[in-house]
Amino acid sequence: MVAGLAFMLQTPLGIRAQDAPATQDSQTPQDARGPQGAEDQQTQSSDQDPSGRVARLNYMEGSVSFQPGGENDWVDAVLNRPLVTGDNLWADESSRAEVHIGSTALRLGPKTGITLLEVSDRAAQIRLAQGSLIVKVRHVDDEDTYEVDTPNVAFTVLQPGDYRIDVDPDGNRTDVTVWRGRGEVTGGGSSYTVVADQHATFTGTDRLEYDLGQVPADDDFDNWALDRDRREDQSDSANYVSREMTGYEDLDEYGDWSYVAGYGTCWRPRGLIVGWAPYRFGDWIWVAPWGWTWVGDEPWGFAPFHYGRWAFVGTGWFWVPGPVYVRPVWAPALVGWVGGGAGFRFSVGIGVGWFPLAPGEVFVPGYRVSRTYVNNVNITNTTVNITRVTNVYDTVVTNRNGNNIRYANRNVNGGVTVVSRDTFVNARPVARNVVAVPPRELASAPVSHVVAVEPAKTSVLGAGRPAANRPPAAVVSRPVVALRTPAPMPRSFEQKQAQAGGHLNQQSLVRREPPGRPEQANQGTRQPPQTQDGFRPFGQANGGNNNQARPQPRVYEQQGNTQPENRNAQPSREFHPPQPTERQPAQEWSHPLARPAPPVQERNEQQKEQKFNNWQQQRPAPAARPSQRSSPPPRQERPSKR
Repeated sequence: MVAGLAFMLQTPLGIRAQDAPATQDSQTPQDARGPQGAEDQQTQSSDQDPSGRVARLNYMEGSVSFQPGGENDWVDAVLNRPLVTGDNLWADESSRAEVHIGSTALRLGPKTGITLLEVSDRAAQIRLAQGSLIVKVRHVDDEDTYEVDTPNVAFTVLQPGDYRIDVDPDGNRTDVTVWRGRGEVTGGGSSYTVVADQHATFTGTDRLEYDLGQVPADDDFDNWALDRDRREDQSDSANYVSREMTGYEDLDEYGDWSYVAGYGTCWRPRGLIVGWAPYRFGDWIWVAPWGWTWVGDEPWGFAPFHYGRWAFVGTGWFWVPGPVYVRPVWAPALVGWVGGGAGFRFSVGIGVGWFPLAPGEVFVPGYRVSRTYVNNVNITNTTVNITRVTNVYDTVVTNRNGNNIRYANRNVNGGVTVVSRDTFVNARPVARNVVAVPPRELASAPVSHVVAVEPAKTSVLGAGRPAANRPPAAVVSRPVVALRTPAPMPRSFEQKQAQAGGHLNQQSLVRREPPGRPEQANQGTRQPPQTQDGFRPFGQANGGNNNQARPQPRVYEQQGNTQPENRNAQPSREFHPPQPTERQPAQEWSHPLARPAPPVQERNEQQKEQKFNNWQQQRPAPAARPSQRSSPPPRQERPSKR
């Protein structure tokens, strides 16, 4: 009883100390006053924070269509658009597309449709309804999940490697090819391990028939994916930013790295036109739950607009990334808003303005997040400490006095961009619709961390035109087999707007809890461990307290220029892939596009052994694939899809 009483007395103090600023004169969020002036706690569990990573459509050729999650409309896909949970992508006949989630590449072949069932900090779950998907996974931590769900099996990546999954048009057959790595196929009540240099075919649904053979000869799609891999393997930018920064792969081709005094190693784009400024050539879209999100027109325009900061040095703009050794938290746009408050208007009319945040300046999200998120989204993207983040947060959010903060890029000639509200809301090109505002008026306009502009349906669809080519109806509605419980299907824009009473962009920044709410005793163990600077090192596992030994990453991260490795080398430790029973029970979910895989019941072990022995006897001499592959020996032809 005495020990329990002591624990109860210490728990609130420990929880409060975790968020306490380094300086005593800084106000904590627990002391903040609500909108009505009454003292109230303003907290939110970090479990409800938006994902720290998204997917990016970074390459396409031919006809590629996109459908935002929860919507019925298909539009032409737009490069650099962030793809999030629930979004759909379709590559039509004679078309290809490439999507990145950090260092992981998803490559779609012709007549291929995918749905992002989940894109989160630790999971990438892809629904492959039809077509060919090549997956390059460079890094896997113990808590990471990479799962591709097809109409008859679920494929889980267990090691970094190169994988191809093919689904025939009727959804009755799935082919899994593993060039390098190791994966597990589950379906029909059985599970099968597929290792490097294996090609497995699975037919049927309720009961699977499978065959194990040699890897087929490469086709044009394989060779294209391999060329894309080689390009990334030689990335110089991977020496200056984490490969888990989505969009890093295009920096080398369009810019150069140099050392800038006061900022360190910076990247500068080449071939900029007169009048160029960050966040000027592109458009604004609405992506839930983040809200207003920037889509850059530049082919390199993803990483520099969603990570790091921009600095104007001498006569030009330089992009300054954050620490190279951490996985940066993605942000919709790292800007300060000018004149975007309710009731404000420029002399030229109602408009919205913004400027890029400079190195060391604090980004205060305009969407609902926890204080832990506010710390991480800043410290992983620029050089700043928690004390500075806390002080700015209290000034901007708690005291609502953001105009007392000095912003470097606000005073740069041409650094502020202003457009009409109509251009902003309807995802129209910013550069062609810039509104000229006198500098003196810009200097006196209020600055805010939010913009009081409500989105419209066009804000969600973006700049893409109505798509001429859409996937067949059978592909759109075809369910897949899943091990992991998929995230709930997103609601349509109209449903979200109706629930918000027509004020979708006026949600409070933080969740308001009643005073004195008791804390659960085990909540302290759910907080991600942090260093003294407040960020979580890249590759570090979640959970546990800082005094416990943390598990090492299950496998390596490919960082910088890579060297050819032995693809048959054994891992340094035993693997323990996540089991379905460790997640939410399969029978609890209800998802229109996924059904739970039947429980695995080991059977036909003799048949598995015989197939494996036959494959091993027939396999040719090893040939290095991934990055430095030479001409492979003759192999069987890849099965053609009907």
